[in-house]
Amino acid sequence: MPRKTDARPADDTARKQQRIQREQDHADAEARAQAKGQPSSGAAKQRKAVAPGPHREEPAPPMPRQHLAKPGHEAEMAQKPRFDAPHYQGSGKLSGFATLVTGGDSGIGRAVAVLYAREGADVAIVYLNEHDDAVRTRQLVEAEGGRCLLIPGDVKDPQFCRDAVAKTVHAFGKLDVLVNNAAFQEHALAIEDLSEERFDETLRTNVYGYFHMAKAAVPHLRRGASIVNCGSVTGLKGSKHLLDYSATKGAIHAFTMSLAANLMDKGIRVNAVAPGPVWTPLNPADKPADEIEQFGAGTDMGRPAQPEEISPAFVFLAAPCCSSYISGIVLPITGSVG
Repeated sequence: MPRKTDARPADDTARKQQRIQREQDHADAEARAQAKGQPSSGAAKQRKAVAPGPHREEPAPPMPRQHLAKPGHEAEMAQKPRFDAPHYQGSGKLSGFATLVTGGDSGIGRAVAVLYAREGADVAIVYLNEHDDAVRTRQLVEAEGGRCLLIPGDVKDPQFCRDAVAKTVHAFGKLDVLVNNAAFQEHALAIEDLSEERFDETLRTNVYGYFHMAKAAVPHLRRGASIVNCGSVTGLKGSKHLLDYSATKGAIHAFTMSLAANLMDKGIRVNAVAPGPVWTPLNPADKPADEIEQFGAGTDMGRPAQPEEISPAFVFLAAPCCSSYISGIVLPITGSVG
């Protein structure tokens, strides 16, 4: 019988991340004060945003000037992300599957949970302590016909990860798909601003968390099962102000390819999706309000993606009917050519 989850470590982690955020916000304010009166380096050229199709316009910059406290609640966003994918019709690709999505309360994780349920799966949601978002995601999954289990906690803790997998297997009778998506991100203008504590928080959440979840899940995965990791364009190209986050995403890409080779004989596929800028709580909980306005404007499409534009890739890589001959890839969805 899985043990009862203790919420205190997750709350402690949220408070720690909020303190890291406040320290960076203070450094940003000082940098802006020093920059006043200095000549501007010039604004980025504004591109005309490319819509996803003939019948739907996507929000394009300027995005709302809003700065969220970490870990970031989707319910508090002035402009809500689009996750419902109304033109996506389920066809039973994951019928009868038991799935577990970390960071599944909001953003990309919520969008993945909704489509997994639409494709016939039950979904366990692992999240830190954003209970309001998680309850809403559960309602959405259940509205699609799937069962949903909410598991709050910190993926940095290997025992929590083992318990989360055990609870999922206990509730659904098995585990077919693990989606590693939970992440911590906080920018730093210079490497001198990046403390060892912050580097450690990013590394342990983004890399150790994936490792702990995968290690806990593999004994329960059967032939035909899969793991889908969330990478990032920053892991492909780097990011000057996201040194630690980019490093973790590059590590996730290498981990994906290595684990795919390691699990090939077991018949378990491992792949990753590498999104570009996506409108989720992660980013307004990172960037200052005046910078978030132009979020995604630098892509060739001139806008950030919406979560519903990323989530179908997670269905594709999880469903054997779509990708049974694919393992060890990192699929870029970046809004830019090449």
